[in-house]
Amino acid sequence: MPELGGKVLRHEFKYEISPLQYQVLKKRVTLLFRPDPFSGPEGGYHIRNLYFDDFRNTSLYEKWAGIYRRKKYRMRIYDFKDTKIKFERKTKLGEYILKEDTRLTREEADRIIAGDFGFLADSKNHFLRTVYVESRQNLLQPVVIVEYYREAFYDPVSHVRITFDSGLRMGLSSVSFFDPNVPTMRVVDEPNVIMEIKFSRVFPHYIQGLFAHDIQPRLALGKFALCRAQQMCLFGGSIGGLPYAKTSETLPQDKECIN
Repeated sequence: MPELGGKVLRHEFKYEISPLQYQVLKKRVTLLFRPDPFSGPEGGYHIRNLYFDDFRNTSLYEKWAGIYRRKKYRMRIYDFKDTKIKFERKTKLGEYILKEDTRLTREEADRIIAGDFGFLADSKNHFLRTVYVESRQNLLQPVVIVEYYREAFYDPVSHVRITFDSGLRMGLSSVSFFDPNVPTMRVVDEPNVIMEIKFSRVFPHYIQGLFAHDIQPRLALGKFALCRAQQMCLFGGSIGGLPYAKTSETLPQDKECIN
C-alpha cells in the first residue's frame, strides 16, 4: 500500500458518463456495493466546496500543465449545513492522491473566508499550522464555489469507493459560502454525470468487470478546473480579490464558455 509520511495514498479515476451509462452502471454498482451511510432519503447528498488559490493561481495553472506534484485547498459542507465543516488539502503525486483534512467551527470558517488566517498559527492541529504558512507565503484566498449532488457507494471488503456526481454548478460569489441561496450557474452543458472510482489498496477484477470498456477515456479535467475556466470566461479581471489574465491568454484553446 503506497504511503507518504505515514499517510496512505490512493487512486482516483474520473470518468464523464452519459445519463444512460449512469443508469446502467449504477444498477451494476448497487449489486455489489453498499450505499454511503451518510446518504439521505433520496440516496445521496449535496456537496458544496469553496476552493482557495494563491495570487499566482498556482493550483489552476499546475492542473492545466499536468505538474507531477501539485496541491489544492478547499472548504466543504454537506446539504447546506454548517454542522460539519471540513478544510482539506488534496495533494496530487502522479497517479496518487494524498488527502488531508480537519474539522472547523463556523467561526473559524468565517474567519478563513474573510482572509484572517492568523489564528491558525497557534492551532494545535499541525495541518492547520501548515495552512497558515501557505497563506502567508502565497496569499491564499477563496476563489470559487463548486457544488453538486453526490451518490456514493463503497465495498467494505476491498475498500473501493464509487461516486456519481451530477448537477455541477459554480457560485457567482466566492464568499457567500454558507448562503443556501447564493446565485449559481451550471457548468457542464450536457446533463452528464462524473463517476469517480477511489481505492488505496487494489482494484479487484470482480469490480473492474462491472465497467467493461464503456467508460473510456478517463477524465483529466477536474471540477475545480472546469468551474475556474468557466469563471474566467464569464468575468475576466478578478474573483475573490485574485487577479488573473484574460481568457484568451489562459484558457486551453479547446475550452469555450457555456452560454
